[in-house]
Amino acid sequence: MHRIRQWVQQERLVVKEQKDPRAEMHLLIRYPQGPQGHMFAVVIPKGRDLVAVSSMTRVDEGQQKEMATHMKEDKEAWLEWIHDVRLQLIRTSVDWGIHMGHEGEQKVGPLQAFNVSLPVWFDGLTKNEFMHTLRKLWLAKLGIIHEIKFTHGPGIGKPGPVDDWVKAKQEGKSTPSSTNSEPDQSTHHEIEFDEKMSFGSGFDPSEWA
Repeated sequence: MHRIRQWVQQERLVVKEQKDPRAEMHLLIRYPQGPQGHMFAVVIPKGRDLVAVSSMTRVDEGQQKEMATHMKEDKEAWLEWIHDVRLQLIRTSVDWGIHMGHEGEQKVGPLQAFNVSLPVWFDGLTKNEFMHTLRKLWLAKLGIIHEIKFTHGPGIGKPGPVDDWVKAKQEGKSTPSSTNSEPDQSTHHEIEFDEKMSFGSGFDPSEWA
């Protein structure tokens, strides 16, 4: 834990400590430094020998509306596009999850949010590995963000809805809070990151075997 704080300080990254009863340490780190940075959660779950690093991205409302239009006008092209997004995430070699818009029990779209994450086990934890993990996740995010912007426009500067979070809240589960979020400057307000987010979406430390 001390080493990670030391490394972050050496790289002059913005850090915020978070209270998390399930974690030995929970930091929010802006990477890269400066206004172009994204927010990443860095968590050491209790009883585990790893550091979990993740970042959540929420799609702009205007972009979601463009997706909804494309879905109706050309369903096959839409299905091919979201398939390509999944393949692009797979090729990054990071763990990922996507949140699609609901129609009843079906998750047909639009793409409303996505998260990327990676674990680093203590026996391989070095400054080089930790910093490259942040960089790899950041680049994975940028690839999808730029794909969304290229295909569905720049958006309107307002975060769109995330149906999964609404459903989880109704069921009494914890979700990222949109009331304590900031726009991500690197994407011209296309997405927002959440300062209260947990690791990924519905993260359970016991899932990391």
